[in-house]
Amino acid sequence: MFALLLTAELEGVTNLRPDDSEANPFWYMFKVQCTSCRETHANYVGVNRFEMNEMSGSRGEANFVWKCKNCKRESSASIKEAPKPYQQGEPPKAQKLIEFDCRGLEFVEFKPEGEWLAESVESGSKFTGIDLTDGEWYDYDEKAGKEVSIKEMKWEIKRS
Repeated sequence: MFALLLTAELEGVTNLRPDDSEANPFWYMFKVQCTSCRETHANYVGVNRFEMNEMSGSRGEANFVWKCKNCKRESSASIKEAPKPYQQGEPPKAQKLIEFDCRGLEFVEFKPEGEWLAESVESGSKFTGIDLTDGEWYDYDEKAGKEVSIKEMKWEIKRS
């Protein structure tokens, strides 16, 4: 099992999470490495928790099935549960967003593409369509009359 951890400085917002529903699945973008030959795939690959792919030899299904171009081994990964929202805290602490069951592969790098959601700590205002690809996000909470932000983001993938 592997977990995707986030440490971030949240100013005025909390409950940061991917916009991830069956109607609008979030694509988690990872660099993948084969655990047999240690080859790392050059491109990012997308995994979503609602898509199931068959594994060859009728070994069941997984959210992500991948065949290493180097050693030709088939590997798989499945997302275990819905993402957990990142909560604002002082000082910022690493929190687990999602967990993966990886077999024959490891995710080695995460890219936060896609839309994220958060809520205002003070007014409860909802923020949608948050883009974290630049590593930071700034907005204004009209109801609270304050600037809100997400910055100092650090993504980690750890064996759990």
